[in-house]
Amino acid sequence: MKKQIIGMAALGLMIAAPALADENVTSKFKLSIGGFVKLDYANNSEKIGPLAPASGAIPKTNAADGLRSESEFTARQSRLWFKSSGPDLFGAKTGALIEGDFYGDMSGATEAAQLRMRLAYATLDWTNTQVLFGQYWDTFGPMAASTVDFRQGASFGAPNSPRVPQLRATQKYNMGESNSITTVLALQNPTQAETGAAAATPGANYEWTNMVNAAGQVMFSSKALGVAPGFYGMSNKPFTVGLFGLYGSGKLQAGVTNLTLPSWGYGAYAFLPILKSSDGKSRANTASLEAQVAMASNMPFNNGTANQLMSSGKAGAKGYDFDVELKAYATQDLGMTFGYGRRGVLNAGFYAEETQQSNYNVYGNVSYDLNAAVRVATEYEYLRTNYINNTNATAAIRNDFGQSHTIRGAIYYFF
Repeated sequence: MKKQIIGMAALGLMIAAPALADENVTSKFKLSIGGFVKLDYANNSEKIGPLAPASGAIPKTNAADGLRSESEFTARQSRLWFKSSGPDLFGAKTGALIEGDFYGDMSGATEAAQLRMRLAYATLDWTNTQVLFGQYWDTFGPMAASTVDFRQGASFGAPNSPRVPQLRATQKYNMGESNSITTVLALQNPTQAETGAAAATPGANYEWTNMVNAAGQVMFSSKALGVAPGFYGMSNKPFTVGLFGLYGSGKLQAGVTNLTLPSWGYGAYAFLPILKSSDGKSRANTASLEAQVAMASNMPFNNGTANQLMSSGKAGAKGYDFDVELKAYATQDLGMTFGYGRRGVLNAGFYAEETQQSNYNVYGNVSYDLNAAVRVATEYEYLRTNYINNTNATAAIRNDFGQSHTIRGAIYYFF
């Protein structure tokens, strides 16, 4: 009897399986899937890993890691996304996207890389208005460098690294057929909970409490100059110039003392088509120039500043960022990028401990699309960190530095 019951149950599950599978794998809304497989190779003159360090700190030339070269492969940047479009709401088209890569556990073995949430957001889109909620790119600093290096210049002049939970509203104002102004306003999480040495205040227990920040952009765009390839050459972009900023605060606990310190930043952005696309779609014989400059305080969470606090622990670290990039396509498939990014402190004299005085990156890369799916690319990067230590009497040590000459190669398969 027992065997009969088990057999009937198994038969029932087999009959139900097609219906269950159909319900599990089919979205009730339109669903698409995409992403890419990417194999990276890096040959570094110093031991920094397969991509530039997140902090921007290059090991000193006289340190153990600074005396070791390395050669590494990684496929962890490979990416997967799911995109959905749903029913209209209040006259707006609705949609959502979830995207992940495999940098979820940096301490794990190569074969144990964990899926990490990069983006997870939903949108309501009217003709000139969009409301977005979820995890999306930081509003502060719209530029990301088009490097083969996964860091994309974030720690060396282009502070657009983090993807943060936020509520964002975008409004476009058309000014004729060619010109428009776009405003962005977002409430976003700063992800700035750092402690101990990360707060640049050694010897004390400093603990941060997150406070939601406000950020915004105002951009003017014009198609009068035509369009040219933007980030990674993935789409063409018109002349764009504008301002961006962020303001918020963080609560800092140092022992039994509580402080509230502001986080702020502001900057300017520009994109200029130098050689425009012949038909608005082709990349052949095009060139573009992109640049961004920013000043910030108490903003290490998006690499706006190298540190969070000055030595006193009672004022935010202040810094500047600058990035400029030239992109050119000789043909539809052959592209070249050259750039320079620099980040530095504005108040070096206020640090008693060792501090990153400046970080910069000089890079150039060439990419070629073998077909619509496969791209190969190679890149040279010079990464450097200048250190200062105001309490060290030996000038040679006080002004130490680290540098890395990096040769990269990558193979992409887009799907």
